[in-house]
Amino acid sequence: MKKIFLLFTSFAVFLLFFKAAAQTSHDGSLTGNVIDEQRKPLDYVSIALLKAQDSTVVKGSFTFEKGIYAFDHLPDGNYLIAFNMLGYTKVVKGPFPINAGNRAYSVNDVLLTATAKQLNSVNITGKKPLVERQVDKTVLNIENSVLATGNTALEILRKAPGVSVDKDGNVSLRGKKGVTVMIDGKPTYLSNEELANLLNSTEGNAITSIELLTNPSSKYDASGNSGIINIKLKKNRNYGTNGTATAGGGYGKNYKANGGLTLNHREKKFNVFGDVNYGRNKRTVKQGLSRVNDTGTDQTFFDQTAGYTGIRNNTNYKTGLDYFINDNNTIGVAINGYVTKADQVDNILTRIGSHPNQTDSLVKAINPTQYKYVNTAYNLNYRGVLDTLGQEINVDLDFSRYHRDKLETYNNNFSDAAGLLTRPPVIFRNATPAIVKIWVAKADYSYPLNKKTKLDLGLKTSFVNTDNNSIFENFINHTWQNDVTQTNHFKYDENINAAYANLKREFRSTTLQLGLRAEQTNSKGNSVTTQNTVKRHYLNLFPTIFINQVLSRNNEIGFSYSRRIDRPDYSSLNPFVHFLDAFTYFRGNPFLNPQYTNSFEVSYSYKKTINATFGYSHTSDVISFVVIADTARKTLAASNENLAELNSYNLNISSPLSLARWWNTNTNLTVFYNKFNAPDLLATPFSSGKLSFNFNTTQTFTVTPTFNVELSGFYHSKSVNGTTAESEQHSIDLGFSKSLLEKKLNIKVAANDVFNLLKYKNTSTIPGQDFTYRSKDESRVFRLTCTYRFGSSEIKGARKRDKGSAEEQNRVKP
Repeated sequence: MKKIFLLFTSFAVFLLFFKAAAQTSHDGSLTGNVIDEQRKPLDYVSIALLKAQDSTVVKGSFTFEKGIYAFDHLPDGNYLIAFNMLGYTKVVKGPFPINAGNRAYSVNDVLLTATAKQLNSVNITGKKPLVERQVDKTVLNIENSVLATGNTALEILRKAPGVSVDKDGNVSLRGKKGVTVMIDGKPTYLSNEELANLLNSTEGNAITSIELLTNPSSKYDASGNSGIINIKLKKNRNYGTNGTATAGGGYGKNYKANGGLTLNHREKKFNVFGDVNYGRNKRTVKQGLSRVNDTGTDQTFFDQTAGYTGIRNNTNYKTGLDYFINDNNTIGVAINGYVTKADQVDNILTRIGSHPNQTDSLVKAINPTQYKYVNTAYNLNYRGVLDTLGQEINVDLDFSRYHRDKLETYNNNFSDAAGLLTRPPVIFRNATPAIVKIWVAKADYSYPLNKKTKLDLGLKTSFVNTDNNSIFENFINHTWQNDVTQTNHFKYDENINAAYANLKREFRSTTLQLGLRAEQTNSKGNSVTTQNTVKRHYLNLFPTIFINQVLSRNNEIGFSYSRRIDRPDYSSLNPFVHFLDAFTYFRGNPFLNPQYTNSFEVSYSYKKTINATFGYSHTSDVISFVVIADTARKTLAASNENLAELNSYNLNISSPLSLARWWNTNTNLTVFYNKFNAPDLLATPFSSGKLSFNFNTTQTFTVTPTFNVELSGFYHSKSVNGTTAESEQHSIDLGFSKSLLEKKLNIKVAANDVFNLLKYKNTSTIPGQDFTYRSKDESRVFRLTCTYRFGSSEIKGARKRDKGSAEEQNRVKP
């Protein structure tokens, strides 16, 4: 039945496609391309269609990708076209007659010449709205946001509409985990911990926008069951030598510091770029875990309090060179990476008793941790523009290497309620070095069939090799001795081969996009110590459909469908045991299966100011974090398991409004219901679900042209995620921005979580299992950040760099 339904749906959509394609419009049209002095296409050029008789404006638009523009449904008459872009001389072309003998007019390529004016001589009177709705994504234009500067990318994501971030830095979109996070269109290839480190060291003043794609097209990797978040960094558009220097500091309970330098030098034939950012963050975290171990005949009560103060140092860098062989061919190389070093000492006190609020024994632990992550990625890329119509090919070759060194030491002292030792201390340590290597080759080809139809094709192959060690040692007789029962060695190899086709067609008031992606996966997990090998080979197809219909000037509706996959991250497949304390540990699961998601969305937009989307998705073999109590050993064991299914429903309503010339607001509400089911979890059926909502609002006040105030807040209600229930979360932020020295110097002051409200609490949804986890991070932080721009400001469109890195790095786990 599924195959019949899919065939029927595809047949119906293609009938609609060709029927609409066969229709002939009797209206006139003007189409063409805009190029620069190097004959490269210019995107986002402002275009105005004017009446030749009196120069009154008929329509306004922008050039699309590849510099293409089009005006349709034109009545008979004579027209002029005005082209305008900051940094270029304004051009007016025409007149162009539209009449019975000339309905479709193709304008010759329009050349815009750089004016070479300095930015300080240009007054910018408008800016992009904070939130923009596009056919297949929502765009947050945070470049000018007060709260962006001084905050990190992770802190900004907490404020994004429909996005939530938990205590460990795991990102959810519209109530669902499994988000693929990309930077400049390139997946980050990192584990949750490493991704949190990267986002925490990426300064907000380096970000221009954040794209939220809940149903990505077939051009993207099929991973990410809840969609993709793409963080777009600022790109230098200037000739000559120029740069930006940033310095900032903050204080909550501890000090924070950040700094960065960006340099760019551009000539006619080449562009050299590079930047380095450093962040030092000292933070305090308080945690607690209360649980009851019930064997059926007796109960044991555990009440654990813990906390640590740790210091994390992050250094991110990138450098590269673009060489413009000629007007149509460019080759580039890039190197980027990061180094993270951190240390912390956990102080844990566990009270154990046979009755509530009664202490019979104590376990005191002082557990120091040191870790270092080093990532280096190399990219070689080529871009060729084959003709002026937009035919283009892009090729990327990538190699990435991740190295982790992590050492955790556990010192457990056992005593009675009075503090007298009852048994010798248990001291052990766990070193977990790991190396991950990733090779990726990718090619993308775009072919405009005509002005309104575009075909995208692509191929990709990736190879991943991970080598993980877990070395356990016990401290016995004043020496460290290897524990062969716990030590393990795990290797994982994976190869994914992919191909996609994506066809987009624009009609009079309808936009249709069809895509199909095929991914063939070969994997081998080898537990060297236990001589246990798991091999998998599978081929999957991932179709996508996008339909957008303009009903009237103020009303639009849309429909989208996609099928996606989430493969287990590499550390979840690793059968190592990772201890949190003497009674709590995590174990990997080499038998995890990938999960598959079918997602449907229907959207509606009114005047671009009220946007509503209803979505439904079904995920089979959903990967869920499961905590299981071992009543005999009185321990908690956590692992990732495949539950049967997840059915998710969500309604998203957003409203970006300009209430006054000095007051802009954006409000977003997401209501969602997640229902998890498993026929056999701990030998019994399991089901959990809850109706929840997320609310975000941002208020921006323009006091003067150089002084802004921004106020934002969010509230996330109680929700369910697999076998755990999460408490509500809420926070309010405030920021001020002042520009000086003709806007070269920008000073921003921001306060995160002004009222210190943000905290986390999780409980179990498994019947008969009683535990509560609590965490309070150092969330109230006051920051001061200064940014200074220097050097040449002669504007020239910078080349877009897109390397072939794919979703594999998202699955590298510490």
